[in-house]
Amino acid sequence: MPQYFHSVTLDVEKCKGCTNCIKRCPTEAIRVHDGKAMILQERCIDCGECIRCCPNHAKIAVTDSLERLADYQYNIALPAPSFLGQFKDQDNIEDILNAFLLIGFDDVFEVSLAAEIVGFIVHQHLLTKKNKKPLFSSACPAVLRLIQIKFPDLLEHIACVLTPMEVAARLAREEAARKTGIAYEKIGAFFISPCPAKVTEMRNPMNTRHSAVTGVIGANLLYKDIMKQISKEAGDGSTKRLHQSTKLGMAWGYVTGESKNINFGTTLAVSGIHNVIGLLEEIERGELKDVDFIELQACMGGCVGGPLNIQNLFVGRVKLRDLIRKYGAQEPRYQEEELIALHEERHFDSTEPVLPRAIMTLDEDVSKALIKMGRLDQITSELPGLDCGACGSPSCRALAEDVIRGLAFETDCVIKLREKVKTLAEEILDLARIVPPAMADNTKKADKK
Repeated sequence: MPQYFHSVTLDVEKCKGCTNCIKRCPTEAIRVHDGKAMILQERCIDCGECIRCCPNHAKIAVTDSLERLADYQYNIALPAPSFLGQFKDQDNIEDILNAFLLIGFDDVFEVSLAAEIVGFIVHQHLLTKKNKKPLFSSACPAVLRLIQIKFPDLLEHIACVLTPMEVAARLAREEAARKTGIAYEKIGAFFISPCPAKVTEMRNPMNTRHSAVTGVIGANLLYKDIMKQISKEAGDGSTKRLHQSTKLGMAWGYVTGESKNINFGTTLAVSGIHNVIGLLEEIERGELKDVDFIELQACMGGCVGGPLNIQNLFVGRVKLRDLIRKYGAQEPRYQEEELIALHEERHFDSTEPVLPRAIMTLDEDVSKALIKMGRLDQITSELPGLDCGACGSPSCRALAEDVIRGLAFETDCVIKLREKVKTLAEEILDLARIVPPAMADNTKKADKK
C-alpha cells in the first residue's frame, strides 16, 4: 500500500476512545481499538471532520510554522480569502495584510487574486463545451480526494486547472524573482490555510507533479500574531497598499463565490462533505446532466467554515461580505487581455491526471481476493446491520472488512458477542445437568445402604 502524507494526526494521550469520530468520518477512515482511535492512512482525505467533532481535541492538524521562513531568502504570505473574515472587529483590509510584513514576511500576495484567474480559465474551458457535464471545481483538495476514493468514475468531471493556492504561489514567486533578482528556489511562498487538506495538497499534489507552495501555515497559528500587529499599527499611517483583488476573488472564501465568478450557464454550489457525498451519488446515478458547473466545498459554508479558522463560519461569512462591500469594487489587476494570455499559455492547467486511489486490497492474488470477498459478504450478512459503531468500526460492512484484513474479530460486535456468550452459557448449563457415571454409582450404593 502506498504511503501518504497526512496533516490530520491523532494525539494518543488525549484520545478517550469515545467513538464520536468514526461516525463522522466520510470515508470510514477511523477505527477504535483498545480504547484508542486509529486512522487508516489510505482512506483519510484530511477533511478535518474528526477535528471538529472530537470533544477531547485528540485530532490535530500538523502545519508549518513561522520558523520555516528561515529556510528562504525572501518570503511571501498567501492569505486565503476566508482568512480576512476572521477579524470581526477589523474594518481595514490593508491593516490585516500589512501585519504579515510585521511578523516576518517580505511581501503578500492575495490568493483571491489568483482565484479570479482560475475563475476566468474555468469559464474558458466551459465555453469550449469539450468537458463532460457537469464540470466539477478543482479548488477543494478534500473533495478531490473524496472522489478518488469513493467516486472514481467521476474523476473525468474535474476541471483540469490548478487551485488558486497553486496559481498564487507560482505568480508570487515569479513576480518576486523578477522584482528582487533573487533566485526562484530561494523564494518562499506560504499559504495561510483554513483547513488541513491544503497541507496535504502541498506535500502530495494531485494534478501537478511539484507544488510551487513551499509551506502551509494554519490560520489558527497566525491569528494572535496578526491581531497583535494590527493593534500596534492602527492609525500610524505606515501601511502599504497590498490589497489588489476584487469581489470576484474575495467571494471565493464562502460557498457560491466560485460559482458566481465562473458565471457560466447553470451552476450549483454545495458545501459540507456529507452533502457533497449525497450530490455525487446523484450524479453517479446519471442525474444533474443539465448542470454546467458544480462548486463542491468539503467545509460547511465553504472555506470560512474551515476547521483551522477562528471565527464561527456565519460570523466569518458576514465579516468577509462586509469587507467585500467596502474593498471589492476596485479595478481588477488583470485585464481581460492578460487573462486570455494566461489561459492560452496553459501555465495554470493541470499537468497530471487525478487518478483513483485504492483503499482496500484484500489480497494480491486475484483468486484469493475473490474468496475473501465471498467471505466478506458472508460475514456482513451475519452481522446485525445496526451500524451502531460500538465495535469500534463505523459500520457492519466496515467491521467485516476489518475481520478479513485481520484488524478485528466478529465478536467485537456486541450483538454477536452476546449470542456467543448465551450459547456458551447454555452449553455449560447442559453440562452441569449431566451427572458423571462415577458419581451416579456412588449415589446408588449409598441408597442401597
